[in-house]
Amino acid sequence: MSRVYADVNAGLGKSWYDYENLRIEWNGCDRYEIIRRVGGGKYSEVFEGVDMVNDDNCIIKVLKPVSSKKIKREIKILRNVTGGPNIVALLDVVRDPSARYRSLVMEYVENVEWKFLFPRLTEVDVKYYTFQLLSALDFAHSHGIMHRDVKPGNVMIDHQRRKLRLIDWGLAEFYHPGTDYHIRVGSRYYKGPELLVGYKQYDYSLDMWSVGCMFASMIFRREHFFRGADNYDQLLKILKVLGTDDFDKYLDKYDVQLETDSEDLLKRYPKQAWSRFTSIENQPFVTTESLDLVEKLLRYDHRERLTAKEAQAHTYFNAVRLEAISAQGECVSDSGFCST
Repeated sequence: MSRVYADVNAGLGKSWYDYENLRIEWNGCDRYEIIRRVGGGKYSEVFEGVDMVNDDNCIIKVLKPVSSKKIKREIKILRNVTGGPNIVALLDVVRDPSARYRSLVMEYVENVEWKFLFPRLTEVDVKYYTFQLLSALDFAHSHGIMHRDVKPGNVMIDHQRRKLRLIDWGLAEFYHPGTDYHIRVGSRYYKGPELLVGYKQYDYSLDMWSVGCMFASMIFRREHFFRGADNYDQLLKILKVLGTDDFDKYLDKYDVQLETDSEDLLKRYPKQAWSRFTSIENQPFVTTESLDLVEKLLRYDHRERLTAKEAQAHTYFNAVRLEAISAQGECVSDSGFCST
C-alpha cells in the first residue's frame, strides 16, 4: 500500500475513477486545422493545430485504433487532472464524420527538445523545473492517479516563458491498494526497478523513480543517466550504481523472484557514492543538497523514496519556495490586494 493518498479513489467514489462506464460525447473536428506533425508513437500521432474559432494554437493527438477502454481511461484521467498545476489541459474531444479517427485537443506548449535543452539549464533552472514537475505529480497523486510514463519527452518546457507542462496521460492509471498493475508501462531509461523485476503492486512512487532519473540527468549533465540496451541491461546499469546488497534486501522484502539467466545480473556490485559522478563540467550542480535529493529518490524500495510533496519540502528547493512565497505576496495595485 502506498504511504500516501492510498484511499483517495475510495473516498472520491466510483464516479471519479470508473472510466469503463464513461460515455463520451465526441464533437466534430471542423473547427480545427492541422498545421504540422510534431510527434507520435505506438498509440497516437501528434500534430500542431489551430482552433479556427479563436485562432489559438493547440495540440491535436490523433488516436490510433486501440481499445475503447484505453481511450476512455485517458479521457477520464485528463478531465480529472485538467486545471492542475503544470498539467496539460484537455480542451476538446473530436472525431471525423466517419468516426474512424478520434482525437484529443489539448493546450499548445512551445517546447525545446530535451537533448538540446538539458545542456543549457542553469542550477536555478534545474531547481525551478524539477519543482514544477513535482507540483504536477503531487496534484495527480493526491487525486488518485499515477502517470506511469514520466520522462523528458512527456515534460514540455517552454524555456523562454519558464512554463512546464506534464503531458501524455495515455498510460496513466487510478491507484487502488493491493491491485496488480501491468509492468509494461513507462520508458526504459526511466523504468523503476519494480517494473524491471516484475513487481505488479506498485504505486505513485513509480513516478518518483522517473523524476529521480531526470534529476540525475540534469545535475550530472547526461542526456539519460541509466541508459540500458534492453530491460535486463537497464537493471544492470542500476545495479552497478545502487549495488546488489540493497537490491537483495529489496527482493527479499517484497518476496520477488528474479528470473534471469544473465550472469551479469547475478554478479555482486558495490554501492557507488553519488559524488563519484562529479566532473569538471557538472561540479556547479553537484552540491550536498542535490546529492541528498537524488539519493532519496533513486532507491530500490519504493516505500523509501520521497513522495512528491516530501521532495518539494527538501532543502534543495529552499530558494524556489521562497521565490513562490514572495511572488504570492506581491501587491498588484496600491489598494493592497495581492496576487495569488
